[in-house]
Amino acid sequence: MFAVNQHVDQLRAKRLIFADCGKPDQVLRLEDFEPRLPDEGEVLVRMDAAPINPADLNLIEGTYGVKVDLPAVPGIEGCGVVEVSKSYRFEAGQRVVFLRRASTWATHTTVNEDHLLAVPLGIDAHQAAMLKVNPATAWRLLHGFVELRPGDWVVQNAGNSAVGRCVIQLAREYGFRTVSFVRRVGLADELRELGGDAVFSDDDAGYAEANAILGGATARLAFNAVGGESALRLMKLLEEGGTHITYGAMARKPLTLPNGLLIFRDLRVRGLWVTKWLEDASSEEVRSTYETLVGFVANGRLVQAVDSVFPLGDWRSALERLKDSERNGKVLLIP
Repeated sequence: MFAVNQHVDQLRAKRLIFADCGKPDQVLRLEDFEPRLPDEGEVLVRMDAAPINPADLNLIEGTYGVKVDLPAVPGIEGCGVVEVSKSYRFEAGQRVVFLRRASTWATHTTVNEDHLLAVPLGIDAHQAAMLKVNPATAWRLLHGFVELRPGDWVVQNAGNSAVGRCVIQLAREYGFRTVSFVRRVGLADELRELGGDAVFSDDDAGYAEANAILGGATARLAFNAVGGESALRLMKLLEEGGTHITYGAMARKPLTLPNGLLIFRDLRVRGLWVTKWLEDASSEEVRSTYETLVGFVANGRLVQAVDSVFPLGDWRSALERLKDSERNGKVLLIP
């Protein structure tokens, strides 16, 4: 039976929207709107929280890997509660997260049932809102390229990033060992508390320390989110036939691939864009992955840092907070 909230016509809904690509603080505007009632196989969701991701900003700027029809509402992930359902798979009152871009920077959004995954009602809404991107990226890094065994080493830069922290926590669950490079060594204790085995400064001195811990080039996987010399240091720590995966480019510098590492070490160089995986993977694989991640989040074994939370109407302050060098964690928007 379809579940319908009888008070939907009384909704006072708001959303952030942009009609042209550009700097978010210049092209975004907050507007009132009337939520569209779902058609067959769709669900109207009342939002609980939605993070601001770099990909969201790139989408608004027009520099993301995909383009959207304008005007558009940003928001690639989030958590909410079903308000109206015309799907046999969801009922009013269920908590859900989004597996596809769903215009989540709003108080309400209407989406196809295939875009949603039900999660326990008691799960922390802020943690659930951040489930789609970073945990899934970390999962794919650890499970999508090489079959690791307990005790295997993986190395990564940007260890204090959201993905880096997820890598550390998921590796801990499966018995994989991690070396994480960071720009601020003051974060080392915090990452060790999450389960990081070794944390070093992302420079030549840190590389030397990591090389000593590993006993030479013995890591099976390397995860690069920086580029440039940082990425090269990771390559030098890989075993023969090891795999180097790039999923970000924070330094905006290209990879340097020495001939010797390719010829004599036979390294594999790969890339990961979790959006592409979501498009290409079977629905069974996607749901199985996220159900596993939901379990870790629900029992507190996978936690992402939240720096601050802003009401949707105070979105300008949220964007300003993103620029703060002292920020430690995600910035979330709430209705």
